[in-house]
Amino acid sequence: MENKNGNPVGWFEIYVDDMDRATKFYESVFKTKLEQMSDPTDQSMQMKSFPGNIEGYGTPGALVKMEGMKAGGSNVIIYFACEDCSVEQERVVAAGGKVSNPKMSIGEYGFCSIVADTEGNTIGLHSMK
Repeated sequence: MENKNGNPVGWFEIYVDDMDRATKFYESVFKTKLEQMSDPTDQSMQMKSFPGNIEGYGTPGALVKMEGMKAGGSNVIIYFACEDCSVEQERVVAAGGKVSNPKMSIGEYGFCSIVADTEGNTIGLHSMK
C-alpha cells in the first residue's frame, strides 16, 4: 500500500467498558456518527467504527468492548499500515522491541502483529498480505 499522505497509521482501537457511554462521548466530542461494525448478536465483542478513508485524512478505527481488555491505562493500540507486517515485525525485534503476538490472520481484514516498543508501549502492525 502506497503511503500517499505521509501518515503511516492505518487503524486504531480504543477499548471501552461501556459502549453506549463511549459512543455518546466520541460522537459528541467529534460531531460524527459511529457505525456498528461487529455482529450485534455476538456480545463477546462489540465494535463501532469512526468514519474514515484509509487513502485520505482521518485514519479509520473503532471503539471496542471485549472481554479481557479493560478501558483506560495503556489499552489504546495504534495499528501502523504495512505492505507485509512480518517485515516490520522483524524490524521491531532488531530495534530492541518485542513481539507479543506474531503475524496472524484476521480473516478478510488481512493480517496483524502486536508488538511492544522499547518503552513498553503496545502497537499493532497491519497488512493485507
